[in-house]
Amino acid sequence: MLIHEIIFMIITTIQILTRCYANATNETINNASMFPAILVFGDSTIDTGNNNYISTIIRANFPPYGCNFPGHHATGRFSNGRLIPDFIASLMGIKDTVPPFLDPHLSDSDILTGVCFASAGSGYDNYTDLATLSLSVDKQADMFRSYVARLSRIVGEEKAAEIVSEALVIVSSGTNDFDINLYDTPSPRIKLGVEGYQDFILSGVHNFVQELYNIGCRKIMVLGLPPIGCLPVQMTFARQKQNERRCIDKQNSDSQEYNEKLKKSLTDIQSNLTGSVIFYADIYAAILDMATNPQSYGNE
Repeated sequence: MLIHEIIFMIITTIQILTRCYANATNETINNASMFPAILVFGDSTIDTGNNNYISTIIRANFPPYGCNFPGHHATGRFSNGRLIPDFIASLMGIKDTVPPFLDPHLSDSDILTGVCFASAGSGYDNYTDLATLSLSVDKQADMFRSYVARLSRIVGEEKAAEIVSEALVIVSSGTNDFDINLYDTPSPRIKLGVEGYQDFILSGVHNFVQELYNIGCRKIMVLGLPPIGCLPVQMTFARQKQNERRCIDKQNSDSQEYNEKLKKSLTDIQSNLTGSVIFYADIYAAILDMATNPQSYGNE
């Protein structure tokens, strides 16, 4: 139930903001032709299997992962089935699932309709990637450049630029940064404090969105943080007993504060990037409701 609520909310946000863009440019659109491709960047929330192909212990290519995925096999997705990008791509009529860019068996058809560059364990902070041996957002941007080069070889530079500019770009990152560098492990970033580290990560968001824009992206959706204090790993680090687990309020309030800053920052970024549609997608509320009201979702 939760995943469908999040997907519905995200799809609604995409439709509203893209139609506003279409109205401003006198374009006619429908779901089937709204985006020719989907491009995905970030962490485990949207990594469809890139970590299978790098040297890291942060992998999901073994059971019980994938038990409800078509074929019932683990693909590297940190899920029992499909992830948010897969659902969005399917609902928007792009493709059923989004393959990882590092898959050596990618076809030209896969390239034409988009791929995933995300890497579980990654973040905007290089200290995060050093700790997890994941693919930093900088490396993901480099992979994206390689993707554009291959796309250009398939359809030509002009058509490739058109596909990239019209593609739906999804970015979901930041949770690992706060977990690793602020809450759970000793890190030089602790000296920044919560507000200082929020601003540091926001500068990373700005730089990454700017980089995507420079490469040719124009329609970019950035997901906010979940209620970090409700993540099981955070409760474990807080040494909460199994039958006494509850969300950590301070970490949740930090997430909310960051999300508010992120929304404002994205508005400011869009105003400075001509022709861009950059928008915020909230996942905080739905995940918090599931964590605090599990009975509403069939769990006691």
